[in-house]
Amino acid sequence: MKVLLSRDKQDTLLLIASSLLVLAPHAAHLPVWVSLLCGATLASRAAITLLGRRMPSNVLLVPIAAAAMFGVLQSYHTLLGRDAGVAMLVLLVAFKMLEMHARRDLFVVVFLCYFLVLTNFFYSQTIPTALLMLASLVALLATQLSFQLTGAVPPLRTRLWMGAKLLGLALPLAGAAFVLFPRIEGPLWGMPDASHGAQSGLSDTMAPGQMSNLAQSEDVAFRVKFDGPVPAQPQLYWRGPVLGSYDGRTWTRVRPSRHTRPQALSLSVGGTPVGYQVTLEPSNTRWLFALEMPRAIPELPGHGVTLSGELEFRSLDPIGERVRYDLVSFVHYSLQTDASPVDGQWLMLPYGLNPRTRAAGQALASQPDPARRVADVLRLFADGGFVYTLQPPLLPGRDSIDDFLYGTRAGFCEHYAGAFVFLMRAAGVPARVVTGYQGGEMNPIDGYLTVRQSDAHAWAEVWLPRRGWVRIDPTAAVAPERVQRSLARALPPAPFGLEGLGRLLQPDPDSLLGRIRYMFGAVNNGWNQWVLNYTPQRQRHLVQRLQEGLSHWQSLALIAMLCAMLFLVRKFSQRRKADPVDALYSLLCQRLGQLGMPRAPDEGPTAYAQRLAAADLAPETGAAATEFLRRYSAYRYGPQSPGTGLVPILRDLLSRVR
Repeated sequence: MKVLLSRDKQDTLLLIASSLLVLAPHAAHLPVWVSLLCGATLASRAAITLLGRRMPSNVLLVPIAAAAMFGVLQSYHTLLGRDAGVAMLVLLVAFKMLEMHARRDLFVVVFLCYFLVLTNFFYSQTIPTALLMLASLVALLATQLSFQLTGAVPPLRTRLWMGAKLLGLALPLAGAAFVLFPRIEGPLWGMPDASHGAQSGLSDTMAPGQMSNLAQSEDVAFRVKFDGPVPAQPQLYWRGPVLGSYDGRTWTRVRPSRHTRPQALSLSVGGTPVGYQVTLEPSNTRWLFALEMPRAIPELPGHGVTLSGELEFRSLDPIGERVRYDLVSFVHYSLQTDASPVDGQWLMLPYGLNPRTRAAGQALASQPDPARRVADVLRLFADGGFVYTLQPPLLPGRDSIDDFLYGTRAGFCEHYAGAFVFLMRAAGVPARVVTGYQGGEMNPIDGYLTVRQSDAHAWAEVWLPRRGWVRIDPTAAVAPERVQRSLARALPPAPFGLEGLGRLLQPDPDSLLGRIRYMFGAVNNGWNQWVLNYTPQRQRHLVQRLQEGLSHWQSLALIAMLCAMLFLVRKFSQRRKADPVDALYSLLCQRLGQLGMPRAPDEGPTAYAQRLAAADLAPETGAAATEFLRRYSAYRYGPQSPGTGLVPILRDLLSRVR
């Protein structure tokens, strides 16, 4: 049996559903008790509406509201700020549902929900979030229209379509304001404490297992847009923290007091310079990554950038929002060829640890050529039965490098880089660990190179006479596919392991799934570049390009043609298909005007028929015209339509008017 609800109940239930659509995304970051309390409140309001019960009194609502505010204070230790403010606003919307006594209260809830829609962007600015908020706006507009409509109310589908059209009319103006209205520094929806929620990526320490865990993440670290040809995959080394201190377990950066001054370094470059732009994702760290080897310090609006003696770029402030910077690098370079590293800091080893590895390194020192010592160790890794794996055995012992080289022989890039540097230092060759990212995936749709956390990598640098610091990647000796192609292709086959997952996530670029993946990646990158990171600098650049484009007569002619086309389209869209009954009525008025009885502009069909009856017309003409007008008046203004056979009847009556 179908139950018909009154209009007030339908409107209230629609308001509850629209509010739930707005409130639901906040459950991901609100305390559990807030979400449960809001859900219980909305469910109670729906039950009261369906059962026709009375609303609870203020004697019950005021203590509950006060307890909820106290709960917010206990959860956030403040009633101010982003998180506490959003929690109180969510509770306010839910509690207002139980306190609606007048039509004005309905609109208060709707407008609170409009404001609450914006707060979702404090926590997520992805495309799905934006689409969900657009759907929420359509639902809220349909709800508001339901309150304002009088008389017969159209179906819910019609009201939703009306709300969508209202939103569509507002979007062009909103888009123009977003593009042209002067911007302020900072990201879209930026908040002072937004950086605390950022996810950290590569750190300034390295220990066994650390990078293998990071390599299982498909999160984007940064994207790169090259000005010209993209360097080959084996040349894509993105330099990050340089580590030189080792305590037997963890590699860390050397103390700042020991850094070589940047101005004392000598860098010789050769070949064609590579220009590119890096869009760095939020990481809550200070590291800026650059293709080895950068020519100058990048400019980062709103952040100061420093350069260390190891050619590391660091921001003075943590990167809590998406930033963009331009760089020029040379893949062919020579670093510090004129003098050996100072203080012997790149030869230091912890006392008493890894005796077998230390002895092996000392045995290598008998080779007079340091380059031969490097080649001997790389040959050991290539021919010694070593395995490259994301799940190496644990090395809990005190001599972890001994256990790795002479025991497990299975590891990830941090195992090989750390063991190689230890061997080189024991052999008397200055060496250090360099961490960062290697490689990246080129998207053929938008031309951006995407570097993910799974591309995190560690390699080594050794100092050789007359050559300076030389990059050595010991991982390439064990698994050359890691450097030449990708991580997934370098790992050994494993049923239901990373290789199968990697091939699923990285399908053949020429396949349909691969093209769809690239398309979504390009759309997401475009959203990040032009919406979330639409900075004042980017706005000025866009305005300058528009000014340059409008300075040519061809551009002005194109704009004029587009405006004319839009005008014609608008005129065409405003033309309505004529009602055949109205068309026959117009023909009747035209014919009577030819007979000397034109219709006055303010004269309706009934008054027109009365005037025709008193006029001196032929009996057949007067009777046909009067009957025509009577039927037309009943059709247009009567309570019910006279039926689908009206057109032939009116056409026959019109033929008698002569």
